[in-house]
Amino acid sequence: MIFWLATTALAIGTVVLLALALWRGHSMARPAAEFDLKVYRDQLAEVERDLARGITAPEDAERALTEISRRILAADKSLREDKAATRSPVAARATLVAGLAVALIGGSLLLYRELGAPGYGDLALSTRIERADIARKERPSQASAEASLPPAVPNLNVPEDYLKLVAQLRTAVSQRPNDLQGATLLATHERRLGNAAAAHAAQAEVLRLKGSDASAEDFANYADMLVIAAGGYVSPQAEGALAAALKKDPKNGVARYYSGLMMMQVGRPDVAFRAWATLLQESPDDAAWVDPIREQIEELAFRAGVEYELPPLKTEGLAGPSADDVKNAAEMSAADRQEMIAGMVARLSDRLATEGGTPEEWARLIGAIGVLGDEDRAALIWQNAKEVFADQPGALEIVRKAARELGMTQ
Repeated sequence: MIFWLATTALAIGTVVLLALALWRGHSMARPAAEFDLKVYRDQLAEVERDLARGITAPEDAERALTEISRRILAADKSLREDKAATRSPVAARATLVAGLAVALIGGSLLLYRELGAPGYGDLALSTRIERADIARKERPSQASAEASLPPAVPNLNVPEDYLKLVAQLRTAVSQRPNDLQGATLLATHERRLGNAAAAHAAQAEVLRLKGSDASAEDFANYADMLVIAAGGYVSPQAEGALAAALKKDPKNGVARYYSGLMMMQVGRPDVAFRAWATLLQESPDDAAWVDPIREQIEELAFRAGVEYELPPLKTEGLAGPSADDVKNAAEMSAADRQEMIAGMVARLSDRLATEGGTPEEWARLIGAIGVLGDEDRAALIWQNAKEVFADQPGALEIVRKAARELGMTQ
């Protein structure tokens, strides 16, 4: 209520100030003819003084007085006409002020409805962080989230034989509770059938059986199954699995993506944006989490109060053969084709050396040099790439894959 009283008082005060300025502007306006009259009267008095002192001849003074008098009569007539034209009626001024008040106050309310949050109090940063912490601690459990959803529809568009085999697998796993391989297979196949709850239950058994040997990927898969079963909601149980995955591998992409999603869900878009922006920068274009991040990160940046421009895909603009290059290469001899590839490699190499490039381009260069059989040069490029991407583990891993295909592991 205090907010509305304060904003209403400010709006009314602003309208009053503008109305006073408008009203006084009309009342204090002076037509140009009024200033002309003052000048002409001064000139008339000056001619009379000169005549009295004998400075001006009587004939000249009479002509000047006649001309000045004529101008005074014309200016006086113009002044009366200007005053009649510029004098605004009181009703017209009142209408203008009322229109100004409606436009200012009404426009402010419309703008606030679009940009503000009616019904909410002012939230300081510390208050928002405190509320986010409370929301994180008090959010629903995994079981509550699953119970609130409609029953899942399993994927029945599969062969009958496959369904029978999965049913047999369920029976076998229930009879052999310590069968790690069976639990792993059951989690995989339940997931394929769309039985998300059964899948994460089976994956929980995998984690139990593996114990301390469970990998980051095992925990990330478990969290993924939990989130899917909860309809995209990251529960406290999923959060625990994500923490375990990141403890074993801080660079695990699935865990980093869902951790950002969780922070977004509990009201911390600032933390979520930083996590996703970093993950997007370090991930290859074909990573499973890249598309969902790219679809949401601009809105997330807006909510976090950050100016952000979505970067292009890393594979956009990569140098490669055109359709004409491929057609021409098919008609070339082996020697000519090799020469064309060498030329393309040289151009890409020069560009990376002078302008830099994406890790995909470095990987492509290493692979192309390997095709040419120049493994020593490919090794040198790999060493250079390690220096360029030393502080970007995700990017370096992309180049490392190309180097591994040529047998370079160091």
